[in-house]
Amino acid sequence: MEKVPHVSELHDPPTAQQLVESVREWLETDVFPQVEGRLQFHTRVAMNVLAMVERELELGIEQNEHYAAGLAAFQCNSEAELAEKIRTGSLSSQEVEEFVLNSVKEKLRVANPKYLRDE
Repeated sequence: MEKVPHVSELHDPPTAQQLVESVREWLETDVFPQVEGRLQFHTRVAMNVLAMVERELELGIEQNEHYAAGLAAFQCNSEAELAEKIRTGSLSSQEVEEFVLNSVKEKLRVANPKYLRDE
């Protein structure tokens, strides 16, 4: 497991990412196989949530930096401002389309990478 760059050195191991991974793995290997029905469903939901947190801890800083740089390139301070400019037609180009598509892909990399087609 790689060290998350934004975790302060003040905190001793295990890192937040390592803790989340440990709980998810425990749910997968020890809890999930032993339960059924509603409890198994809720265990699966918890495992998926923890996997999302793991991916965001791993990818989030870099994704946010790229996203902020992209918004700035289009002179936007927020996604809402970008959407308004697209809606009013004051901003439209192949670069904008690629930025929006890439943003959706990056969100899926965290939320559920299974939805991404092989690239």
